[in-house]
Amino acid sequence: MQFTVREDIEAPINSVFEMVADFDRFERIAMRRGIDVRRISGELGVVPGTSWETEFRLRGKPRQISVQMAECDPPLLMRFEAASKGMNGVTTVELLALSQRRTRLSVDMSLSAKSLPARLLLQSLRLGQSRFRRQFQLRLTEFAREMEQRHIHGG
Repeated sequence: MQFTVREDIEAPINSVFEMVADFDRFERIAMRRGIDVRRISGELGVVPGTSWETEFRLRGKPRQISVQMAECDPPLLMRFEAASKGMNGVTTVELLALSQRRTRLSVDMSLSAKSLPARLLLQSLRLGQSRFRRQFQLRLTEFAREMEQRHIHGG
């Protein structure tokens, strides 16, 4: 399963990259949503090899996912690889400067199953893919507006 969402942001590419690379902030957001997040490496900044262990409940079952930053090319690209017991995922975050003050943020996500239970989970996700994509786009739009406000107000 693969999909891409995009959003244009009224902020320079370097500012957007800084905000997208604010891992501490994303870890706090995930924890508020009930996801246990532990950064295993990468305290020195935004570097390939930075990794996290996460644990959460999905459909009533505990799930663990390991995430690692596989590639980083500031301020243009970050690529993350995720692995769980039965599934792999790759998320690519790309930034494109549309002008000095406008940036396009694209997030491409692909998931693949390694086991039968994971295939069944992925199939059920496919059935709800349009709803999932809409929700993801909505969250990205909200995040983009928040980044614009943070850029304007310097925080």
